[in-house]
Amino acid sequence: MIRKVLCIVGTRPEAIKMAPVIKALQAEKNIDCRVLATAQHRGMLDQVLEFFGITPDLDLDIMRPNQSLTTLTARLLLDLDGVLQSEKPDVVLAQGDTTTVMSAALACFYLRIPFGHIEAGLRTGDIYNPFPEEANRVIAGKLARWHFAPTQGSMDNLLREGVAPANITMTGNTVIDALLMTAARTLPLDIELDPSKRLVLVTSHRRENFGEPFQNICQALKSLAERNPDIQILYPVHPNPNVKDVAYQLLGHTPNIILCAPLDYAPFIAAMKRSYLIISDSGGVQEEAPALGKPVLVLREETERPEAVDLGVVKLVGANRDTIIEQAQRLLDDPLAYRSMARGVSPYGDGKAAARIVGVLRQHFQQCE
Repeated sequence: MIRKVLCIVGTRPEAIKMAPVIKALQAEKNIDCRVLATAQHRGMLDQVLEFFGITPDLDLDIMRPNQSLTTLTARLLLDLDGVLQSEKPDVVLAQGDTTTVMSAALACFYLRIPFGHIEAGLRTGDIYNPFPEEANRVIAGKLARWHFAPTQGSMDNLLREGVAPANITMTGNTVIDALLMTAARTLPLDIELDPSKRLVLVTSHRRENFGEPFQNICQALKSLAERNPDIQILYPVHPNPNVKDVAYQLLGHTPNIILCAPLDYAPFIAAMKRSYLIISDSGGVQEEAPALGKPVLVLREETERPEAVDLGVVKLVGANRDTIIEQAQRLLDDPLAYRSMARGVSPYGDGKAAARIVGVLRQHFQQCE
Protein backbone atom coordinates (compact mmCIF):
# COMPACT_ATOMS: atom_id res chain seq x y z
CA MET A 1 0.00 0.00 0.00
CA ILE A 2 1.35 3.42 -0.99
CA ARG A 3 1.29 6.01 1.79
CA LYS A 4 1.32 9.75 1.12
CA VAL A 5 3.68 11.98 3.08
CA LEU A 6 3.41 15.74 2.60
CA CYS A 7 6.58 17.70 3.39
CA ILE A 8 6.04 21.42 3.98
CA VAL A 9 8.81 24.01 3.56
CA GLY A 10 8.58 27.77 3.76
CA THR A 11 12.02 29.29 4.28
CA ARG A 12 15.61 28.67 3.24
CA PRO A 13 16.64 27.01 6.54
CA GLU A 14 13.60 24.73 6.36
CA ALA A 15 14.47 23.73 2.80
CA ILE A 16 18.07 22.94 3.78
CA LYS A 17 17.02 20.82 6.74
CA MET A 18 14.11 19.13 4.98
CA ALA A 19 16.05 18.31 1.80
CA PRO A 20 17.75 15.17 3.20
CA VAL A 21 14.38 13.95 4.53
CA ILE A 22 12.63 14.59 1.22
CA LYS A 23 15.37 12.78 -0.71
CA ALA A 24 15.19 9.83 1.68
CA LEU A 25 11.39 9.65 1.41
CA GLN A 26 11.56 9.82 -2.38
CA ALA A 27 13.78 6.73 -2.31
CA GLU A 28 11.12 4.71 -0.47
CA LYS A 29 9.11 2.52 -2.85
CA ASN A 30 5.97 2.48 -0.68
CA ILE A 31 5.86 6.22 0.03
CA ASP A 32 4.51 8.94 -2.23
CA CYS A 33 6.41 12.02 -1.06
CA ARG A 34 4.78 15.29 -1.97
CA VAL A 35 6.40 18.69 -1.37
CA LEU A 36 4.48 21.86 -0.53
CA ALA A 37 6.28 25.21 -0.62
CA THR A 38 4.55 27.99 1.27
CA ALA A 39 7.28 30.36 0.01
CA GLN A 40 7.39 32.35 3.25
CA HIS A 41 10.83 33.34 1.86
CA ARG A 42 10.42 33.22 -1.91
CA GLY A 43 13.79 33.56 -3.64
CA MET A 44 15.85 32.24 -0.74
CA LEU A 45 13.70 29.10 -0.66
CA ASP A 46 13.74 28.47 -4.40
CA GLN A 47 17.52 28.44 -4.80
CA VAL A 48 17.96 25.83 -2.04
CA LEU A 49 15.32 23.53 -3.51
CA GLU A 50 16.96 23.85 -6.92
CA PHE A 51 20.39 23.08 -5.45
CA PHE A 52 19.10 19.83 -3.94
CA GLY A 53 17.11 18.92 -7.06
CA ILE A 54 13.69 19.24 -5.40
CA THR A 55 10.68 20.55 -7.31
CA PRO A 56 7.62 21.44 -5.19
CA ASP A 57 4.40 19.73 -6.17
CA LEU A 58 2.40 22.57 -4.65
CA ASP A 59 3.24 26.23 -4.07
CA LEU A 60 1.23 28.69 -1.97
CA ASP A 61 3.42 31.73 -2.84
CA ILE A 62 2.32 33.18 0.49
CA MET A 63 4.75 36.06 0.95
CA ARG A 64 3.63 39.67 0.58
CA PRO A 65 5.70 42.82 1.26
CA ASN A 66 5.64 43.96 4.89
CA GLN A 67 2.79 41.65 5.90
CA SER A 68 2.21 41.24 9.62
CA LEU A 69 2.59 37.95 11.45
CA THR A 70 -1.17 37.93 12.00
CA THR A 71 -1.87 38.30 8.28
CA LEU A 72 0.74 35.70 7.38
CA THR A 73 -0.67 33.20 9.87
CA ALA A 74 -4.25 33.73 8.73
CA ARG A 75 -3.36 33.28 5.07
CA LEU A 76 -1.29 30.19 5.82
CA LEU A 77 -4.08 28.53 7.80
CA LEU A 78 -6.66 29.16 5.09
CA ASP A 79 -4.45 27.98 2.25
CA LEU A 80 -3.06 24.97 4.14
CA ASP A 81 -6.58 23.87 5.05
CA GLY A 82 -7.51 23.74 1.38
CA VAL A 83 -4.38 21.82 0.41
CA LEU A 84 -4.72 19.29 3.22
CA GLN A 85 -8.35 18.61 2.39
CA SER A 86 -7.57 18.04 -1.28
CA GLU A 87 -4.30 16.13 -0.83
CA LYS A 88 -5.45 13.97 2.11
CA PRO A 89 -1.93 13.01 3.23
CA ASP A 90 -1.38 10.17 5.68
CA VAL A 91 1.36 12.16 7.42
CA VAL A 92 2.62 15.74 7.29
CA LEU A 93 6.21 16.70 8.14
CA ALA A 94 7.68 20.15 8.78
CA GLN A 95 10.87 21.39 10.38
CA GLY A 96 11.73 24.03 12.92
CA ASP A 97 10.03 27.08 14.33
CA THR A 98 8.71 29.39 11.63
CA THR A 99 5.16 30.63 11.18
CA THR A 100 4.85 28.07 8.37
CA VAL A 101 5.60 25.23 10.80
CA MET A 102 3.27 26.44 13.53
CA SER A 103 0.46 26.96 11.01
CA ALA A 104 1.03 23.53 9.48
CA ALA A 105 0.83 21.86 12.89
CA LEU A 106 -2.40 23.70 13.73
CA ALA A 107 -4.01 23.00 10.34
CA CYS A 108 -3.15 19.30 10.71
CA PHE A 109 -4.59 19.26 14.23
CA TYR A 110 -7.90 20.69 13.02
CA LEU A 111 -8.14 17.94 10.37
CA ARG A 112 -6.75 15.15 12.62
CA ILE A 113 -3.80 14.48 10.31
CA PRO A 114 -0.70 13.12 12.10
CA PHE A 115 2.05 15.74 12.16
CA GLY A 116 5.75 15.04 12.54
CA HIS A 117 7.89 17.86 13.95
CA ILE A 118 11.51 17.74 12.78
CA GLU A 119 14.02 19.53 15.03
CA ALA A 120 11.62 19.25 17.96
CA GLY A 121 12.26 20.25 21.53
CA LEU A 122 14.45 23.34 21.14
CA ARG A 123 13.66 25.80 23.93
CA THR A 124 14.98 28.99 25.49
CA GLY A 125 12.22 29.12 28.12
CA ASP A 126 11.41 32.73 27.16
CA ILE A 127 8.29 32.90 24.99
CA TYR A 128 9.42 36.25 23.53
CA ASN A 129 13.03 35.25 22.79
CA PRO A 130 13.51 34.48 19.98
CA PHE A 131 10.33 36.08 18.69
CA PRO A 132 8.12 34.58 17.34
CA GLU A 133 10.09 31.34 16.99
CA GLU A 134 9.91 30.19 20.62
CA ALA A 135 6.11 30.36 20.61
CA ASN A 136 5.93 28.71 17.19
CA ARG A 137 7.92 25.64 18.24
CA VAL A 138 6.11 25.31 21.58
CA ILE A 139 2.74 25.31 19.78
CA ALA A 140 3.98 22.84 17.16
CA GLY A 141 5.30 20.66 19.96
CA LYS A 142 1.92 20.55 21.68
CA LEU A 143 0.23 19.37 18.48
CA ALA A 144 2.78 16.94 17.01
CA ARG A 145 2.33 13.16 16.86
CA TRP A 146 6.05 12.53 16.34
CA HIS A 147 8.83 14.60 17.84
CA PHE A 148 12.16 14.19 16.01
CA ALA A 149 14.59 15.67 18.53
CA PRO A 150 18.08 16.57 17.33
CA THR A 151 19.88 16.19 20.68
CA GLN A 152 19.55 14.70 24.14
CA GLY A 153 18.93 18.20 25.50
CA SER A 154 15.99 18.80 23.18
CA MET A 155 14.64 15.34 24.03
CA ASP A 156 14.89 16.17 27.74
CA ASN A 157 12.95 19.40 27.14
CA LEU A 158 10.09 17.44 25.59
CA LEU A 159 10.05 14.89 28.40
CA ARG A 160 9.85 17.71 30.98
CA GLU A 161 6.85 19.07 29.07
CA GLY A 162 5.08 15.73 29.39
CA VAL A 163 5.53 14.34 25.90
CA ALA A 164 5.28 10.55 25.93
CA PRO A 165 8.72 8.93 25.46
CA ALA A 166 7.26 6.66 22.75
CA ASN A 167 6.50 9.75 20.66
CA ILE A 168 10.08 11.09 20.75
CA THR A 169 13.00 9.92 18.63
CA MET A 170 16.46 11.41 19.01
CA THR A 171 17.66 11.61 15.43
CA GLY A 172 20.46 14.17 15.28
CA ASN A 173 19.93 17.28 13.21
CA THR A 174 19.23 16.99 9.50
CA VAL A 175 21.30 20.14 8.93
CA ILE A 176 24.40 17.97 9.39
CA ASP A 177 23.07 15.55 6.76
CA ALA A 178 22.73 18.48 4.36
CA LEU A 179 26.10 19.97 5.34
CA LEU A 180 28.00 16.73 4.75
CA MET A 181 26.23 16.24 1.41
CA THR A 182 27.25 19.76 0.38
CA ALA A 183 30.70 20.26 1.90
CA ALA A 184 32.02 17.23 0.01
CA ARG A 185 31.50 19.10 -3.27
CA THR A 186 33.72 21.72 -4.84
CA LEU A 187 31.81 24.88 -4.01
CA PRO A 188 32.16 28.18 -5.86
CA LEU A 189 32.23 31.50 -4.00
CA ASP A 190 31.74 34.14 -6.67
CA ILE A 191 32.94 37.03 -4.53
CA GLU A 192 36.42 38.45 -4.88
CA LEU A 193 38.15 38.24 -1.50
CA ASP A 194 41.62 39.32 -0.46
CA PRO A 195 43.48 36.04 0.26
CA SER A 196 45.95 37.87 2.52
CA LYS A 197 43.20 38.87 4.97
CA ARG A 198 41.39 36.73 7.52
CA LEU A 199 37.70 36.45 6.62
CA VAL A 200 35.02 37.29 9.19
CA LEU A 201 31.64 36.06 7.96
CA VAL A 202 28.55 37.83 9.34
CA THR A 203 24.83 37.16 9.22
CA SER A 204 22.18 39.05 11.18
CA HIS A 205 18.48 39.17 10.45
CA ARG A 206 16.39 38.22 13.51
CA ARG A 207 13.37 40.33 14.46
CA GLU A 208 14.43 40.75 18.09
CA ASN A 209 17.54 42.61 16.87
CA PHE A 210 15.64 45.13 14.74
CA GLY A 211 16.16 48.77 15.70
CA GLU A 212 18.77 49.82 18.26
CA PRO A 213 20.24 46.32 18.79
CA PHE A 214 20.99 45.99 15.09
CA GLN A 215 22.54 49.47 15.03
CA ASN A 216 24.81 48.35 17.89
CA ILE A 217 25.79 45.25 15.91
CA CYS A 218 26.67 47.34 12.87
CA GLN A 219 28.68 49.79 14.96
CA ALA A 220 30.63 46.86 16.44
CA LEU A 221 31.39 45.47 12.97
CA LYS A 222 32.52 48.88 11.76
CA SER A 223 34.82 49.29 14.75
CA LEU A 224 36.31 45.81 14.26
CA ALA A 225 36.98 46.54 10.60
CA GLU A 226 38.67 49.85 11.41
CA ARG A 227 40.80 48.39 14.21
CA ASN A 228 41.89 45.35 12.18
CA PRO A 229 43.02 46.22 8.64
CA ASP A 230 44.20 42.59 8.26
CA ILE A 231 40.61 41.27 8.29
CA GLN A 232 37.88 41.36 5.68
CA ILE A 233 34.25 41.23 6.77
CA LEU A 234 31.78 39.59 4.41
CA TYR A 235 28.15 40.31 5.27
CA PRO A 236 25.42 38.87 3.01
CA VAL A 237 22.59 41.24 3.94
CA HIS A 238 19.04 40.02 4.44
CA PRO A 239 16.57 41.88 2.15
CA ASN A 240 14.26 42.98 4.99
CA PRO A 241 14.39 46.82 5.03
CA ASN A 242 14.90 46.79 8.81
CA VAL A 243 18.23 45.10 8.10
CA LYS A 244 19.25 46.16 4.62
CA ASP A 245 18.71 49.91 4.94
CA VAL A 246 20.58 50.17 8.24
CA ALA A 247 23.45 47.90 7.17
CA TYR A 248 24.16 49.83 4.00
CA GLN A 249 23.87 53.17 5.78
CA LEU A 250 26.27 52.27 8.62
CA LEU A 251 28.66 49.84 6.90
CA GLY A 252 28.49 50.64 3.21
CA HIS A 253 31.54 52.93 3.14
CA THR A 254 34.01 50.88 5.18
CA PRO A 255 36.73 49.60 2.81
CA ASN A 256 37.26 46.16 4.33
CA ILE A 257 33.57 45.36 4.74
CA ILE A 258 31.88 43.66 1.79
CA LEU A 259 28.09 43.88 1.73
CA CYS A 260 26.28 41.66 -0.74
CA ALA A 261 22.92 40.05 -1.40
CA PRO A 262 22.15 36.84 0.51
CA LEU A 263 24.32 34.00 -0.76
CA ASP A 264 22.85 30.85 -2.16
CA TYR A 265 23.30 27.80 0.03
CA ALA A 266 26.38 26.36 -1.69
CA PRO A 267 28.33 29.66 -1.82
CA PHE A 268 27.42 30.27 1.80
CA ILE A 269 28.89 26.91 2.82
CA ALA A 270 31.96 27.85 0.75
CA ALA A 271 32.17 31.15 2.66
CA MET A 272 31.92 29.32 5.98
CA LYS A 273 34.72 26.95 4.95
CA ARG A 274 36.84 29.94 3.89
CA SER A 275 36.14 31.98 7.05
CA TYR A 276 38.34 32.47 10.10
CA LEU A 277 35.50 33.56 12.41
CA ILE A 278 31.72 33.77 12.13
CA ILE A 279 29.48 36.35 13.83
CA SER A 280 25.81 35.47 13.44
CA ASP A 281 22.32 35.34 14.95
CA SER A 282 21.37 32.34 12.79
CA GLY A 283 20.30 29.07 14.35
CA GLY A 284 21.55 27.00 11.43
CA VAL A 285 24.99 28.60 11.52
CA GLN A 286 25.30 27.63 15.20
CA GLU A 287 24.86 24.02 14.10
CA GLU A 288 26.89 24.02 10.89
CA ALA A 289 29.96 26.08 11.76
CA PRO A 290 31.22 23.94 14.68
CA ALA A 291 31.26 20.90 12.39
CA LEU A 292 33.53 22.90 10.05
CA GLY A 293 35.82 23.96 12.90
CA LYS A 294 34.74 27.63 12.83
CA PRO A 295 34.21 29.65 16.04
CA VAL A 296 30.84 31.39 16.24
CA LEU A 297 29.91 34.49 18.21
CA VAL A 298 26.13 34.49 18.48
CA LEU A 299 24.33 37.85 18.39
CA ARG A 300 21.68 36.74 20.88
CA GLU A 301 21.20 36.76 24.64
CA GLU A 302 19.88 33.20 24.74
CA THR A 303 20.01 30.17 22.47
CA GLU A 304 17.86 27.09 22.11
CA ARG A 305 21.01 25.30 20.93
CA PRO A 306 23.08 25.21 24.13
CA GLU A 307 25.08 22.12 23.24
CA ALA A 308 27.73 23.95 21.21
CA VAL A 309 27.93 26.66 23.88
CA ASP A 310 28.54 23.97 26.49
CA LEU A 311 31.33 22.54 24.32
CA GLY A 312 32.94 25.98 24.10
CA VAL A 313 32.81 26.28 20.31
CA VAL A 314 29.98 28.85 20.28
CA LYS A 315 29.72 31.93 22.52
CA LEU A 316 26.74 34.20 23.18
CA VAL A 317 27.56 37.91 22.84
CA GLY A 318 24.11 39.46 22.37
CA ALA A 319 23.76 42.78 20.59
CA ASN A 320 26.05 44.64 22.97
CA ARG A 321 28.59 46.65 20.98
CA ASP A 322 31.40 46.40 23.50
CA THR A 323 30.92 42.67 24.11
CA ILE A 324 30.95 41.89 20.40
CA ILE A 325 34.15 43.87 19.91
CA GLU A 326 35.84 42.38 22.99
CA GLN A 327 35.08 38.76 22.15
CA ALA A 328 35.87 39.07 18.43
CA GLN A 329 39.12 40.89 19.16
CA ARG A 330 40.12 38.15 21.60
CA LEU A 331 39.74 35.52 18.90
CA LEU A 332 41.63 37.66 16.40
CA ASP A 333 44.53 38.35 18.80
CA ASP A 334 44.87 35.21 20.95
CA PRO A 335 45.81 31.99 19.11
CA LEU A 336 45.09 29.84 22.18
CA ALA A 337 41.61 31.31 22.58
CA TYR A 338 40.99 30.76 18.90
CA ARG A 339 42.14 27.14 18.92
CA SER A 340 39.95 26.40 21.93
CA MET A 341 36.88 27.30 19.83
CA ALA A 342 38.05 26.02 16.43
CA ARG A 343 38.08 22.35 17.37
CA GLY A 344 35.84 20.87 14.68
CA VAL A 345 33.42 19.20 17.08
CA SER A 346 29.68 19.02 16.59
CA PRO A 347 27.01 17.81 19.00
CA TYR A 348 24.31 17.98 16.35
CA GLY A 349 24.52 14.71 14.49
CA ASP A 350 26.31 12.16 12.35
CA GLY A 351 24.60 12.75 9.00
CA LYS A 352 22.02 9.96 9.44
CA ALA A 353 19.10 11.92 10.89
CA ALA A 354 16.95 11.65 7.75
CA ALA A 355 17.30 7.87 7.69
CA ARG A 356 16.14 7.66 11.31
CA ILE A 357 13.09 9.84 10.59
CA VAL A 358 12.09 7.73 7.60
CA GLY A 359 12.60 4.61 9.70
CA VAL A 360 10.04 5.83 12.25
CA LEU A 361 7.47 6.50 9.52
CA ARG A 362 8.18 3.16 7.84
CA GLN A 363 7.52 1.37 11.12
CA HIS A 364 4.31 3.38 11.65
CA PHE A 365 2.97 2.47 8.22
CA GLN A 366 3.79 -1.20 8.73
CA GLN A 367 1.85 -1.21 12.00
CA CYS A 368 -1.14 0.36 10.24
CA GLU A 369 -1.40 -2.43 7.68
